Parts: sequence; C-alpha cells; structure tokens
Amino acid sequence: MESVKATPLSQKTLADLDPRVARPHYDRSQVSVGIVHFGVGGFHRAHQAMYLDELMNQGKALDWGICGVGVMPGDKTMQEALHKQDHLYTLLVKDGSGHLDARVIGSIVDYVYAPEDPQRVLEVMTAPTTRIVSLTVTEGGYNIDNTTGAFDVDNPVIRAEVEGHGRGEPPVTMYGYVAEALRLRQERGIPPFTVMSCDNIQSNGDVARSSIASFAGLIDAELAQHIRTEVPFPNAMVDRITPVTTPDVLEAVAGFGIDDAWPVACEPFTQWVLQEAFGQGRPPLEEVGVQMVADVEPYELMKLRLLNAGHQAIAYAGHLVGHTYAHDTAQDPLFVQFLRDYWEEARPTLAPVEGIDVDAYCDTLVERFANPQVRDTLARLASYGSDRIPKFVVPVIRANLAEDKISTRAIAIAVTWARYAEAVDEQGGPIELVDVEKDDVLARGARQGEDPLALARSTRWFGDLAEDPRFATVYTEQLALIHEVGAREFLTRLNASPKFD
Repeated sequence: MESVKATPLSQKTLADLDPRVARPHYDRSQVSVGIVHFGVGGFHRAHQAMYLDELMNQGKALDWGICGVGVMPGDKTMQEALHKQDHLYTLLVKDGSGHLDARVIGSIVDYVYAPEDPQRVLEVMTAPTTRIVSLTVTEGGYNIDNTTGAFDVDNPVIRAEVEGHGRGEPPVTMYGYVAEALRLRQERGIPPFTVMSCDNIQSNGDVARSSIASFAGLIDAELAQHIRTEVPFPNAMVDRITPVTTPDVLEAVAGFGIDDAWPVACEPFTQWVLQEAFGQGRPPLEEVGVQMVADVEPYELMKLRLLNAGHQAIAYAGHLVGHTYAHDTAQDPLFVQFLRDYWEEARPTLAPVEGIDVDAYCDTLVERFANPQVRDTLARLASYGSDRIPKFVVPVIRANLAEDKISTRAIAIAVTWARYAEAVDEQGGPIELVDVEKDDVLARGARQGEDPLALARSTRWFGDLAEDPRFATVYTEQLALIHEVGAREFLTRLNASPKFD
C-alpha cells in the first residue's frame, strides 16, 4: 500500500480522509443515545456498533446512538482513545485474498468511565430515551458457576459491592449499575430498558437475567422479582472473528491515511441472530441483515459447538505443535481433519437450524479460520479456557455420553487444554496462561503427573464427568499419549482412529 500521511481521526477531519475510506454519511450531531453498552471492546465495535452505523447511513435509527460504559481498570485506555477521536474509530475488514476495506464507524457518540463518574452512568441509564442496555462482558463476565449455573454470591468483588451499597456507595460492576438503574427507573415510573447480551454464551439473555436478578436479590428481593418478570432479556447468537488490535493493524490503517489510536480489524463474515423480545422498541436491525427469530437456541448451539469449540480444537494443540496463528493451524491438513472429525461428533448434538446448510457452514468455518489476513493468534483463542471449555466442549461430551457414545475428539480438545495447562511447551519453553482461574488451572496442571484427572476433577469445569468411567478412561489414555508422543503425533493417531469409541 502506498505510503500516505496519516491524519488524526476526528469529526473535523472526516471530510479530509482518503476517498477509499467509507465514513458516516449522516449528521452525527443529530444522533442521540438510545443504547448504553457495557464492554466496548473489539467485538462490539466490529459487530453491534457496525450494524447500527449501517442503519444510520440509511438515515434510520438516529435515536439509537451508543453510549459506552467501562467498569474495568483497562477500560480507561479505551475511553481516552475514543474521546480524543470524538468516539470515531476505523473498522478494517480483511478478506482471505489480502484485500482491505477501511470504514470509519460513527454510531458510538459517548463513553463514560464509570469509576470516575458513576452518577453520570446512572443518569444516562435512567434517561427515558435509553431503551436498551447491551453487554459484551465475555463468557466469564456473568459470575456464573459452571456446574450449578448459579450466581456466585461468594465472589469477593460482589460481596464488597453489596456491603458498599449498604453504606450508600455507588455501583462497581455491570450487575450493580444495571440493577440500580432499573430500581431508579421503577421508582420514577420510567419503563425498564431491555437488557441485550451479545456474549458467546448459550441462552445469553437468560444467563444475564439470572445474574443481574441474583445480584439484585442480595440487596432488594422486590427489585429482583421486578427484574425477573418485567425486564426483557432477549437471547442472541453473534459471530464475527475479531482479533486483538496489533501493530500491523495500526500500520494498515495508517496506510489509508488515518491516525487512529485504537482501530479494530475483523473478517468479512458477520452474523447476528436475535430473539424478538424487546420492551421499549428497537432499531430496525432486520434491515441490515440481523435475523430476528422467536427461538435462538438452534443457532446458538450450532455456533458454540462448531465455531467456538472449533477454535478450542486448534488453539491448544496448535500452540503445542509450534503454530502461532489460527490461519497457520487451519491450513495444516492434520488440523483440518481433526476439526472435521470433531464436527461430525458435535453435529448430532445440534437441533435443526432453519435456513442453514450445516455442511456449507462447516466449510465456511475452515475458510474463515484459514484467512491469513485476520492474523488471529492462538494465544487469544487459548485464553480463558476455564470459561470456554465448559461452555463449548463439555456439553458435546455430555450430550454424546447421554446417547452412550464417547466423543473422542471432543475429549481430545479437553486433553490438549490439560496439556497446555502444564504451562510448558514441547520444547521446554514457558506457556503464558491467561485465565480468570489461572492459579487453580496451573495448580491442577502441575498435579497431572500424579493424578491424570486433576484438571477434569474440577466440578466447576467438568461437573461429574471424572466419575464417569467412559470419559475418565479415554481422557486418561489420551493425556498419557500426548505426553508420550507429542501433540502432532497424538493428532495423527487420533485422526486414524474411529470417531466414536
């Protein structure tokens, strides 16, 4: 790409950008906040915010602008980056051929860092014009015990927040802000907003309702009941591969003449399936390709057990054999066969998905994983295994065992996570584990020499699977094999074996 002088991105410089760069065609001064969003990361900016920007470019949904809210310490950096750019940012779409499309997104019109101004967050959340509060707080952001499905009331952060509430202190977490805003709206006679989760969790709306109502119940039983019965929580399935922003993304955006503190890159593919369950209206999202349905579950299961579990299938083993990026792994015939064999085990656990050709969907996944331009790292895919394995892989193992079938490939994914959790690669180098339960994962990984089921015995992650001899036998044998012959030979032998034991 020809070198171009980069212009700092702002509302004033939009008109001066390179003609190759798509930009908002609407008057952003006319956009008002209708959505408050918790968790303004890469995925939100490549997905929900992009859909709204498309609507606004059609002259619609100008009353559905987004106010971002950050509650985590790291969110301060995002707030600063967006603020100095008038909340504009560049979305860089990379296809497999190397073609790049740059587009400036304008649907985010405000951002509040909650620890610095909690009252302002509550003000915008209680405004009658705010009709949706949306969430991308990651799989682990709902404080749910993976075994019981219950809200973890013993979480020290939650306990401290509840105690602080009793002293009149402001909210701290997403749960606290949503619960308090709903209480204030009820008190003021303002109808409740819809809470719209956009996280990779099965029945994410139901999970969000359970978490937020459970938190509210620690403070006010009547508020908890109000949330359970009167607040809409639509379920959704969302999909777009969005890696972390790396220096090459900044360079590519600069090649379009844009100086952007925090652009986001993504693949061309995008999907959003959303339950039609809103209380105070919604943007006409179906006009920009969102599938509005009565039941999201079949789509959720397909995505979680094929795409998300597929990412776990290549992440841990791919790192162990020496790959760095997802595309390197997905272009390796060894992993392509492993993926396809795993999908054959997972597909019988899915419900029929209307309008979707699952064969074609799996073919598309291989192409998407193999896109060299996205440069999605295995380190990103391998992070937070204690959240992802229980949600994406364990349900496949369980569903097949219920049919008296042992899904050897799904178990192998769990085994590669167990081997990865030993935090030493096959050359003796360190593996940097990123996980919300890092200490427990590492401790269990270190005990696998004396107890091969040390990781699998965690009921938070595997339930009672370790007590099932069908699972325990295959898991133990596979862990011994991957230690003996290494990850590449392990997969080679697995690929040559029957799919179901």
